[in-house]
Amino acid sequence: MNGLIFAGLGLGGADGMTVKAFNALRECDIIFAEFYTSTLIGASVADLEKVIGKKIKVLHRAQVEESNDIIDSAKTKRVGFVTAGDTMAATTHIDLLIQAAEEGIPVKVFHGVSIFSACPASLGLQPYKFGRTVTLPFIEEGYHPRSPYDHLVSNKNDGLHSMVLLDIKADELRYMNAHQAIEWLIEAERKWNCGLVTAQSIICVASKVGSEEEKVFAGYPHDLLKMDLGDPLHTLVIPGKLHFMESYALVHLAGAPESVIEEDQ
Repeated sequence: MNGLIFAGLGLGGADGMTVKAFNALRECDIIFAEFYTSTLIGASVADLEKVIGKKIKVLHRAQVEESNDIIDSAKTKRVGFVTAGDTMAATTHIDLLIQAAEEGIPVKVFHGVSIFSACPASLGLQPYKFGRTVTLPFIEEGYHPRSPYDHLVSNKNDGLHSMVLLDIKADELRYMNAHQAIEWLIEAERKWNCGLVTAQSIICVASKVGSEEEKVFAGYPHDLLKMDLGDPLHTLVIPGKLHFMESYALVHLAGAPESVIEEDQ
């Protein structure tokens, strides 16, 4: 029977997927994967192949976005498509879902643990209080776009938390780290001066969320720049208006200064 299976692998390890996803992938004829959107922590493609018992063909961005390999294969075979996190967190993958529907290809989605829920939980922040998610690109050859900064300012003005994803150049094995991201924000504040980041702003850093090496931090920008924040993958959160329980969580779970509690009393 033909069809297209979308399976999120979760955030870390070859055993982070659901049992339903695992069973569905073992029944596939072909399995494709992409890891340029996000990287699976602590597991190689070989590890996944060993666990699932199937070969996995890793695709580059152009092969997913411009090629018809996945859809064409799913017309006659049972095809799996896997990513780290949740497969439906990326617009490109929604497009594949639509293409499959247009072609009359049976589709099944098995959701995985996503950074969008795991990161707030690790920091003790309430997920429904987050605004628009922003991605910071590497600053290269004078390229320092203002739009991410403006979106973060808008969230802050609305009292909302901001999740900040950091650029990944998977083909170059290059990952923006938390120190680079904080410096990105400080430089943006120097340029555009809308009050997003000050010396007394709290920034949260989550390292390798969902893995055995997970670490979380919360502190002032210049203090964080002096700290060992763990290895990438990193995610930043800029808190908006904190509920008192969130303030306590940041202090006791992420090491934020106790003044955070006093400020929200």
